[in-house]
Amino acid sequence: MTNGVVLLLSSSFMFALLYYYPAWLAPLDGEQIFGWRMLFTLPGVSLYLWLSGEWRLVVSLFQELKKRPFLWLGLPLSASLVGVQLWLFMWAPVNGSGLPVSLGYFMMPLVMVILGRFVYGEQLSRWQLLAVIAALVGVANQVWQTGAVSWETFVVAIGYPLYFMLRRWQGNDHLGGIWCDMFLLLPMAGWFALGTGESGAFSQNDSLWWLVIGLGLISALALIFYLLSAKLLTFSLFGLLSYLEPVLLVFVSLLLGESIAEHERLTYIAIWTAVGLLVVEGVQKVWRMKRYPDIPAA
Repeated sequence: MTNGVVLLLSSSFMFALLYYYPAWLAPLDGEQIFGWRMLFTLPGVSLYLWLSGEWRLVVSLFQELKKRPFLWLGLPLSASLVGVQLWLFMWAPVNGSGLPVSLGYFMMPLVMVILGRFVYGEQLSRWQLLAVIAALVGVANQVWQTGAVSWETFVVAIGYPLYFMLRRWQGNDHLGGIWCDMFLLLPMAGWFALGTGESGAFSQNDSLWWLVIGLGLISALALIFYLLSAKLLTFSLFGLLSYLEPVLLVFVSLLLGESIAEHERLTYIAIWTAVGLLVVEGVQKVWRMKRYPDIPAA
């Protein structure tokens, strides 16, 4: 379990580093950075799948195309959904939208709790119900103050749960499915990286090549560490520690010069309170599992 904790914490810090990374890649814009990230991440993930013996997941997924024709539409849709998220993650920090995106990551687990209740018929615990109410207070304040929730927050909070639901329905919610998503994104990634923007940037700055390679390496390691930790940790502990990442994203956004407006403070306090309630529930489950290992956590 200790190895799993180290892997997940390392993954969270790597994703936070990726959030700050665009600050070092000028004059590349968000689209170019997204493109180069995809081009250099896929080889690292492919190498891991091959060395770990999990390349079979990719092979089995392509074999499923013959049995389930709807995957010819489902897989591109899945790639499109996650592609928007990966692009936004690289675009937001260099365009002053780091905080709205980080708020979306805080809201995402709450949206998943709500979808679990109404889509999959899962029952809400007392802590989850209180968390949902607190989140609704935050959203209501944001709508009252500004007229709407920012599109960046909305895309993350709604888009990722829809992506997870689609992959679960298709039966490709594994590393092979993620590889397929990135593979299908290669044409767009190549266009963003090579077909637009500052074509002479690399000739003007030799270190930019090393920085872009580092971007892909960190991205691949962060993803691999994240997935490995999921296999080594209990579901409750994994979910609990995963909340570190959005906290770090807020810190990075503030480090890049963004600030929380006075009228937004109630929104952030309410959402953070909601996440805190889910953390309390997670701590309780972890404690029960350690103290009473034979009793299932409720």
